[in-house]
Amino acid sequence: MRLLETIAGLRTALSEMGAGQTIGLVPTMGALHLGHQSLIKRAIAENDAVVVSIFVNPLQFSPHEDLDRYPRDVERDYQLCANLGVKAIFAPTPQEMGIDPYALAVNLETSLVIPPKMMMTGLCGAFRKGHFEGVATIVTKLLNIVQPTRAYFGQKDAQQLAIIRRLVKDLNLPVEIRSCPIVREASGLALSSRNQYLTPLEQKQALVLSRSLQAAKVTFQEGERSRETLMAIANAELAKVPEVSVQYLELVDPDTLEPLHRIETAGLLAIAAFVGKTRLIDNVILRQRQPIIAIDGPAGAGKSTVTRRVAEALNLTYLDTGAMYRAITWLVMRSRIPLDDEVGIAELVESAHIEFRRTPTQTRVYINNNDVTEAIRTTEVTANVSAIARLAAVRRVLVRQQQLWGEKGGIVAEGRDIGTNVFPDAECKIYLTASVSERARRRLPDLHAQGQTDIDLAELERDIQQRDYSDSTRAIAPLRQASDAIEVVTDNLTIEEVTQRILQVYQKALSQSF
Repeated sequence: MRLLETIAGLRTALSEMGAGQTIGLVPTMGALHLGHQSLIKRAIAENDAVVVSIFVNPLQFSPHEDLDRYPRDVERDYQLCANLGVKAIFAPTPQEMGIDPYALAVNLETSLVIPPKMMMTGLCGAFRKGHFEGVATIVTKLLNIVQPTRAYFGQKDAQQLAIIRRLVKDLNLPVEIRSCPIVREASGLALSSRNQYLTPLEQKQALVLSRSLQAAKVTFQEGERSRETLMAIANAELAKVPEVSVQYLELVDPDTLEPLHRIETAGLLAIAAFVGKTRLIDNVILRQRQPIIAIDGPAGAGKSTVTRRVAEALNLTYLDTGAMYRAITWLVMRSRIPLDDEVGIAELVESAHIEFRRTPTQTRVYINNNDVTEAIRTTEVTANVSAIARLAAVRRVLVRQQQLWGEKGGIVAEGRDIGTNVFPDAECKIYLTASVSERARRRLPDLHAQGQTDIDLAELERDIQQRDYSDSTRAIAPLRQASDAIEVVTDNLTIEEVTQRILQVYQKALSQSF
């Protein structure tokens, strides 16, 4: 691992990786704790290399805030990152990031990235003038310098996360923003670099923040949706510890940050408070959706069959991602666009709309209002679907549509990166796998029944090993196990036993959610 302080050094290190490598960026201000570690571990699981930036950003601190005494421990951070497998730490000076301390001291203007005012007027923005302009400016610089495939941010800084997502969307920055759940101490206190400021008594007092949010969440889960009632429940809990000075408690839309009077789909209940002299923040997402189950794993592990069984058992919708790629293939063929015309296909699929319409007897597949349920199973479509599925433009559109399906939840989906990319916030993630020998043993009778009797078990095992390598190293949608997925090994298990095991994991996952 390299500790790099210059942009030139970092770019040189990244260029040595070669083309086609995915890069994860974890922006931090140092003083790394278990919350940061969770971001880094997920980035490592989902990318070929990870860069952790450590930069205490002067632009996001007001004159009266704790810039000078903000915790710093570069040596400890270095060792932690090295142990986790980080490729490089980028720890620039303010001057290297284009920030002149003298200019700041005399209030000279500098180039800033200004997010939408509406997203900065509430929550922390109401009390930290200039903070989010500073955050947006440095994050934009980091994204331009590193040019990562994905960047990782914690849900604890929910306003920052929403603003960065809007920034990336509005500026068409080619990066995926991944949010990671809040990591808490066993007591429930959200991890923060500023927790080390707290005395033992203050640490106990600070627990009222998470307790108030949990009380509101329980009420929400019981069916309450009104702002007035949810806020009253949280405030009643906060009032039990008068030593904690609440700065704000707000219910807003988690994406737009607009105040909510009633939760229709999802709400962000966020709090900021002073415990002694230390300012802490915390939040909880109150989401009105059915759960999502994401099942990933290598070919031949039995994903399709088991996924359908799980969906039936829980009365959830089976999201047939394979049918979606087949529908796009049908549309391309019907439009008479050559399969090697990637530009033409990209133009076509941007306006494609796929639906699954349930009838009493089956689920019908529609694309642009055309019922293609039978048409997508023809030999012509089957022969061409692999070529279409490899295209990045097709992949991008279908992931977006799958995520739209997931907004209301109630689905079970399987694939290679459902839990890592399509539904990273799924309530339950499963990695379904089996040994190469087991998968070969299952597959061989099917091949022989199809007349391919010249294939023996050893040859089939080699083919499966090659397929696994290809799937896990491909540039688009590589096979990876999500860091928070539960592995289920299906060797010597029946389909019913595998289904029951997944249902048990699902029930446990729901019971453990904060």
